Amino acid sequence: MARTAPGKTKKDPGAAPVHSDPIPDEMQERVSKIHTRLRKAQPAPKVELDHENAWQLLVATILAARSNDRTINSITPDLFARWPTPADLAAAEQEEVEVVVKKSGFFRNKAKAIRRTAQAVVDDFGGEVPGTMAELITLPGVARKTSNVVLASVFRKSVGIVVDLHVTRLVERLGITADKDATRIEALLCALFPKRAWVDIGHRLVLHGRHVCTARKPKCEHCPINELCPSALSPSAGTWSERAAWEQVITESRGEVDPTTA
Repeated sequence: MARTAPGKTKKDPGAAPVHSDPIPDEMQERVSKIHTRLRKAQPAPKVELDHENAWQLLVATILAARSNDRTINSITPDLFARWPTPADLAAAEQEEVEVVVKKSGFFRNKAKAIRRTAQAVVDDFGGEVPGTMAELITLPGVARKTSNVVLASVFRKSVGIVVDLHVTRLVERLGITADKDATRIEALLCALFPKRAWVDIGHRLVLHGRHVCTARKPKCEHCPINELCPSALSPSAGTWSERAAWEQVITESRGEVDPTTA
């Protein structure tokens, strides 16, 4: 029998997208096993963008588009030292902001984007980053992915699951879906994983895709979900628990420590 995801289509712009098609029992069971192993591999997952509050994470996430977290983490200390609040950044000169964020790529557009977002936070929310999806997506250039990152990481709210390029690649390799539409992928993942797990599974999928199931040369031999993946390129090494311990080290070190090469 196939299991149908519960719920009806919602018009609330802040609600999670709804997947209404039947979900095969085999897929649900396999995803549950994947979930178990990823929990073991990443007991306390978190976003790799350095931040002290919702405002800093919002800006860092916008800057991270088509860049990488390490680069953004090298930029934001100077950025927030110069313009610590939304009001400060909104009043900053465009050319000065461009200089600071230049290494992020597409720096002119990004400087403009974060200044526009800063102005909207000041004008519409009194200088405080809102804590709901419906409010966040009203900010210029802020869509569900960025909102999910902020809500999950700062507010610990289960309103959806982050879907980025890592997650899109990962769900295809795992045989969950070949769909490239982020909203439809998010809807399916929200149906497959219990709502209480949405915050952490979003982080886990991103981190697994970033450090283990990489775009080039995925580390299949050491992957804790190797046996559950139809795209595995090599046999697994050791038990899945041993591989989960390996993933915990490499993710918690942000890729700086690889036990297999140390």
